[in-house]
Amino acid sequence: MTTTTDPQFETLLEFLRDNRGFDFTGYKRSTLMRRVEKRMAEVEVEDFGGYQTFLEAHPGEFTALFNTILINVTGFWRDPDAWSVLVRDHVPALVGGEEADWPIRVWSAGCASGEETYTLAMVFAEALGPERFKERVKIYATDVDEEALAQARAATYGERAMEGMPPELRDRYFEPSQGAYSFRPDLRRQVIFGRHDLVRDAPISHLDLLVSRNALMYFNAETQARILTRFHFALKDGGVLFLGKAEMMRSHGDLFTPADLKARIFSKVSRSTRRDRLLAMAQPGRAEANERVTRQLRIRDAALDVQPNAQLVVDANGVLVTASAQARALFGLGPADVGRALQDLTLSYRPLELRSRIEQVYAERRPLHLTNVDYPVLEGAMRTFDVFLAPLMDREDTHLGVSVSFVDVSTVQQVRAQLLETNQELETAFEELQSTNEELETTNEELQSTIEELETTNEELQSSNEELETMNEELQSTNEELETINGEIQRRTGELNEINDYMTAILTSLRSAVVVLDRDSDIRVWSRKAEELWGLRADEAVGEAFQNLDIGLPVERLKAPIKACVEGRSDYEETVISAVNRRGRAIQCQVSCTPFAGADREIRGAVLVMHARGEGEGEAEGS
Repeated sequence: MTTTTDPQFETLLEFLRDNRGFDFTGYKRSTLMRRVEKRMAEVEVEDFGGYQTFLEAHPGEFTALFNTILINVTGFWRDPDAWSVLVRDHVPALVGGEEADWPIRVWSAGCASGEETYTLAMVFAEALGPERFKERVKIYATDVDEEALAQARAATYGERAMEGMPPELRDRYFEPSQGAYSFRPDLRRQVIFGRHDLVRDAPISHLDLLVSRNALMYFNAETQARILTRFHFALKDGGVLFLGKAEMMRSHGDLFTPADLKARIFSKVSRSTRRDRLLAMAQPGRAEANERVTRQLRIRDAALDVQPNAQLVVDANGVLVTASAQARALFGLGPADVGRALQDLTLSYRPLELRSRIEQVYAERRPLHLTNVDYPVLEGAMRTFDVFLAPLMDREDTHLGVSVSFVDVSTVQQVRAQLLETNQELETAFEELQSTNEELETTNEELQSTIEELETTNEELQSSNEELETMNEELQSTNEELETINGEIQRRTGELNEINDYMTAILTSLRSAVVVLDRDSDIRVWSRKAEELWGLRADEAVGEAFQNLDIGLPVERLKAPIKACVEGRSDYEETVISAVNRRGRAIQCQVSCTPFAGADREIRGAVLVMHARGEGEGEAEGS
């Protein structure tokens, strides 16, 4: 299935590269998007643009995202059959015999938390013995994940990590430490850990063995090719490359040849240079060698002159070393110009600025192709060139200079225009075919990587199970606390009910009606006698404003006494008001008002005590 590029996702990758130095643009989009979407689901963000905003607002999320993308699945002696092949068939040749004393350099690329790095240390310590191991072996271990590197530097692992370790090796190379195991400090000094990006950083060189197990699988085909080219440069001739079981490397036979395909062990394919061939020809004797080298240089210059294209060579110091006959004629160069600094020649800036392009070639370490460069050769005449700049390097990958070729394309511009449409159609068909092929390769790689993901999922499930067990214990403890709190609430509820019953009994036993108001004059207590006096039930009165009651008592006349008590201006107010009881009989109602204060002496309202007297008093009270 073809994965459609999401512009927001590409913007997110650029954001990660520019703000955190992690360049994931070379990773396979299907796998990368799946891992980012997993993290987005955990933080409940729906789209990539929203997730970028979330990252900007929550810097700590970067760590969680990188841990999700960079799945550090590793272990001691992982894939033991492959390790057995390496130990049996290749390590003896790398270490040599008893008299060998050359240094052995090993790179563990994508080392994660360090288990495979220390496995390499044990392999060479077993082959050489601890003392010779410390004298001859240096292991470089790199990764882009700083947290994983910190764990690797600590060199301490728990019981679970040591499960695949043979007991005799564990006892020989690890020391018990507080329920865990630490790698021997004297051997640990031969291992150097550091952060390294396989895509962006220069490789470690002059290696005898390079171990990169299941790191390439996260990159697309183009990025894999660049990394493998760097691996080829990093290894010595005859060096060994040890990959993971999910990495096939089917199309790089010019770089590596399989030594044991099942174990994913490869040998570097050596590339001879012109310098090597010339030196090989110069073996019979020094004089004869010089003569042959001189002859070869003359042949080279003659071959350069008969080329149909203008070509010149600039060395690493910016000096024009040679120029073909076509180049000398085209740019008006004489014999005196060869050997001069390029910056002193008109050629350095016309027909194009060459020095900045040469610096670009040095910086990027790859050829540069410029098209449709116009150059006026005669008055009113214009020629168009394609310019090719290619770095010249020796076998140690050191820059010797740059070759610059000018290909005259003036006569083919019209033909190009006519063929452009047809060419585009062919390119489209080729891209579709190539895309189909890449999809098939991607599908196969994803199927192979599923095993790795399943292993990771198993680890996550085990971790989740442990967390659930911990949560269950916490829930049991919480339940016990809730039961204790519930018992306390029931006891206090019983006490409160008892107090309420006691208060109700007191209010019922009083001959007078009692009404309790809060500071806003809303009714909080309406006694049984108040119900009998005014004919209004407690459930109808409680919560209502006292001034809004529709009863036989003219409540407006009590507004001033109540306010005086609530505001603390009076400790006692008493008044007699003509009223009508619930039976419609006229009475004289004696109303006393006192402040209602709490234990902290803060006034919280007022208490009204109402007593009917005068004509019809006995009947009102007895009703």
